Amino acid sequence: EDFLTLIFKAMMKDALNSSHPVSSAVQSSEQIEEMFDTLSYIKGASLLLMLKHYLTKDVFQAGVEVYLHNHNYGTAQSDDLWDSMNEITNGTLDVKKMMKTWIVHKGFPLVTVVRKGKIISVQQEKFFYRVEPENWTSDASYLWHIPLTYITNKCNFTHCINAYLLDQKSGM
Repeated sequence: EDFLTLIFKAMMKDALNSSHPVSSAVQSSEQIEEMFDTLSYIKGASLLLMLKHYLTKDVFQAGVEVYLHNHNYGTAQSDDLWDSMNEITNGTLDVKKMMKTWIVHKGFPLVTVVRKGKIISVQQEKFFYRVEPENWTSDASYLWHIPLTYITNKCNFTHCINAYLLDQKSGM
């Protein structure tokens, strides 16, 4: 319950146009300090949980093990973790491409799901909690690669989870 409270507080801050990406190029020590705030840590943890759920626990754990083995006693960058995950998925999913959309964009998407009979359509747009006119910028170009999981009435919840990667503004 406490973790969810932290996540929702971070999401409220991240939904403001004055937010910042989890990862960005820095030019000064002040910018470095800004990067290591609650938003970055909570959003980062949430993104790792999202990735773990999408890849499955075993695949995610194997990717982390490869990452730790390849970079023990050394330095690493965020791309190194994504490369390790790509190695484990054998190129079936470009984890780096997917995760870059989450760490270089500020904010998060609002996904709208519409059902018409047996047809399900999904659409994404940037979510704003409150628009601040003095800080407003157009985010029409924002596009996330959103891993969606779902079940149908033909499945047992624990054994039949389907996955769909929404990597366009809308899809079916």
